[in-house]
Amino acid sequence: MEAKSVAKYVRIAPRKVRIVIDLIRGKDVTEALAVLKNTPKVASGVIYKVLKSAIANAEHNYDMNSDSLYVSAAYVDQGPTMKRVHPRSRGQAFKILKRSSHVTVVVKER
Repeated sequence: MEAKSVAKYVRIAPRKVRIVIDLIRGKDVTEALAVLKNTPKVASGVIYKVLKSAIANAEHNYDMNSDSLYVSAAYVDQGPTMKRVHPRSRGQAFKILKRSSHVTVVVKER
C-alpha cells in the first residue's frame, strides 16, 4: 500500500527543487524530515510540507504505521512557465522565464 501527496504550481524552478528532493528519496520518513529540517534551501520547506501531508494521508486514509514508512518515490515535474520581459539597451527586450514546479512524494510501508 502507498500514500502520496502532491504540491502543484510551486513558484520555484524545478532544477532547484530537484537538488533537495534527491536528498530524501529512499530514506525513512523520520530521517527524511530531519534532513529537510536542516537543509538551507527554500525548496526544503515546500518538500517538508508535502512529506508531512503524505504521512498524514498514509495514517488517516490507509491506517499505516508512521514509524514503518519510507519515501518510495519523490519527483519534481515542470509546471507552467510565466514569460516576462526585461527591457535592455537600444530598444531590445530579453525574456525572463519564471518557472514553476509540481512536487510529488510517495510513501510506503516497509
